[in-house]
Amino acid sequence: MKIVLLGYMASGKSSIGKKLSKLLSMSFLDLDDYIIEKEGMSISEVFKQKGEIYFRLIENKYLKEILAKDESFILSLGGGTPCYANNMDEINRREDVTSIYLQGSNSKLVERLIKKKSKRPLIASLDNSKIPEFVAKHLFERRAFYEKAKVTIKIDNKSKKEVAEELVKLLS
Repeated sequence: MKIVLLGYMASGKSSIGKKLSKLLSMSFLDLDDYIIEKEGMSISEVFKQKGEIYFRLIENKYLKEILAKDESFILSLGGGTPCYANNMDEINRREDVTSIYLQGSNSKLVERLIKKKSKRPLIASLDNSKIPEFVAKHLFERRAFYEKAKVTIKIDNKSKKEVAEELVKLLS
């Protein structure tokens, strides 16, 4: 079994993925961390030095590499991964993969993003008053890709532990 978690920034893909991996005794992979390891530089350095097109090409390459592995795992994607290079089709065409969209409302995601703004290069330079519009526009553009996931789970008003436990029930 392979579980792929997707969703917008701050939807909890990595932290829920780690909790889920403990509950299911499965290994956890973060696509961004995998890219950092393979490329030997941070995601923002890849963007700066080689550009977004290069990043999206290697993101697709490494996603395919991970999905081809024989073992079971939980994989968290970057927020933009589902939106490029037919990545969602690549994920969903595999019978051994369950794609899960961690769906948060605009207001919940904005609230979480403002708290950890400095760790988010896409919004770090934005004034807090501009973040709601940025998130709304981005989510509008990405929603169609996210909604291709085989399973959607709402994250609003739930702890990460509650979301992980809900996923365990859904998957068993």
